[in-house]
Amino acid sequence: MFQTSKLLPSSLLIIMLSVLLSGCESTYYSALEEVGYHKRDILIDRIEEAQEAQVEGQEQFKSALEQFKSVVNFDGGELEEVYQQLNDEYESSVDAAEEISNRIESVDSVANALFDEWSDELGEYTNANLRRDSERKLKETKRRYKNLLSAMRKTEKSIDPVLNTLRDNTLYLKHNLNARAISSLKNELGTVNKNVTALISNMEQAIKESDAFIKELKQG
Repeated sequence: MFQTSKLLPSSLLIIMLSVLLSGCESTYYSALEEVGYHKRDILIDRIEEAQEAQVEGQEQFKSALEQFKSVVNFDGGELEEVYQQLNDEYESSVDAAEEISNRIESVDSVANALFDEWSDELGEYTNANLRRDSERKLKETKRRYKNLLSAMRKTEKSIDPVLNTLRDNTLYLKHNLNARAISSLKNELGTVNKNVTALISNMEQAIKESDAFIKELKQG
């Protein structure tokens, strides 16, 4: 993965930061292309960042599950402290979910820009054979990307049941700091475990799809 801050001139970095603050992605892409980083490179970089967010997300949701298990197995101590630990895990899980969603949106933004540019440039060919070959590659790349995006969106969608269950049980514990509440939460453990397991499985599939897409994109 290229590290923009290490490779670009400081003057261009200032321009890029201004562009990012203004929210103009097209200008940002143009600035990078001036120094040799094209949309294809940016797409690969962003997919890798999305992968990293999902790997970190897996660890966070596993941690939240373990904390939930420790709550339902509570055997003495301060209930307020137990609640706070579970709430911390829930809030960290929300942050992880937001990071994953942001990374997916970032991937989709540059992918659409790349495909639009590729499609527009098909009209610039004078050689019909080259144009047809490029058009074929564009269609194939878009097809593969559709599979990748579908896998990432599936991951994103499967986060909601996990967060919903964690939030419900955290709120319940907050207002019922007693042994009866702990007993009630035991009935929820199966649901939490099932939702987290499904989420992690979807993340692994999305990461696998990302690896395959990056490999084929690099091969052209």
